[in-house]
Amino acid sequence: MAFALRHGAAEVLAVDSMQVYRRMNIGTAKPSAADRGAVAHHGIDLAEPSTDFAVTHFERAAREAMAQISRRGAQPVLVAGTGLYLRSLTDPMEVPGRWPELRAALEERAAREGSPALHAELVALDPIAATRMEPTNLRRVTRALEVTLGSGRPFSSFGPGLDQYPPVPFVQVGLQWPRPVLAERIAARVHRMMAQGLLAEVESLLAESPPMSRTARQALGYKELIAHLEGTWSLDEAVAAIIVRTRQFAVRQERWFRRDPRIRWVHIEHDPVAEVVPLLFPS
Repeated sequence: MAFALRHGAAEVLAVDSMQVYRRMNIGTAKPSAADRGAVAHHGIDLAEPSTDFAVTHFERAAREAMAQISRRGAQPVLVAGTGLYLRSLTDPMEVPGRWPELRAALEERAAREGSPALHAELVALDPIAATRMEPTNLRRVTRALEVTLGSGRPFSSFGPGLDQYPPVPFVQVGLQWPRPVLAERIAARVHRMMAQGLLAEVESLLAESPPMSRTARQALGYKELIAHLEGTWSLDEAVAAIIVRTRQFAVRQERWFRRDPRIRWVHIEHDPVAEVVPLLFPS
C-alpha cells in the first residue's frame, strides 16, 4: 500500500490462493474497504468457496488484470504469499493436466512398493525429470509419473521446472522478520482475527450450499475452526493449532522463496514501510 500510494500509478495484484474466495475475508486477511478505495486491488474474490480453484484459473485472471493495469498506464504490484501462483506469473509455464484414476493407482503402488520403486520407473521413462527430484519425494515422483503416463510425453517436456530461475522483468523483494518477532506477530494476528469474528465467518461458510470445496476447507484458520465446530477440538485447541501451523507455514514460505536467487531480501527490524520503500525509490 505504501509503495502504491507513493508511486501514484500502481495497482495491487494479490497473489494468494485463498483470497481468491469470496466471503473468506477475515481468515485470509483481505485488504479493507478503505485500502481498496485508496488503491485498486485485483486477484481477490474471484471464485465461490465451493470451487476447487487452481493455479491455472489464477494465472488466467491475473494476466488479464495485469494487461488491464498496463493499458491504464499503471504499474502492477504483485503481493505474494502463494509461491506457485507467483511463479506462474514471473515464469510462465505449461501446466500439465491431471489424471485422477491414474494417480490413485500410482499411490496404491507406492503404498505397496515404496517411492523409490516409482522413481526407478521414472528414471526409465523420463531421466531428466528423475534427476530433478529425490527418490523419496513421493508427491513429486507420483506427479511426474502421472503426467508422463497420462499425457504420453515426458514430464520434463512441460518446462524447466521450479528449480530454474532465468532472468525475469520483475523486481522481487522479500521481507524477513526475526523469527521471534514473526512468531509474536502471527500469534497477535490470529487473536485479532478471532476478535474480528473469524469463528462466525467459518460457521456462515459451512452453512452455505453448495458446501465449501476441499481446497477452501484446507485454508489456515478455516481448517482448524471447522475441526472445532465438528467436535474434534475445543476452541482454545483450535486457536493454538492455527498459531502453530501458521508459524510452520511461514517457515515453509521462506524456504520456498529463499531458493529464488532473484529475490532481494530485506531484514526487517521494526517498520517494513520505513525500511523497504526507500530501497524501491532511491534518492
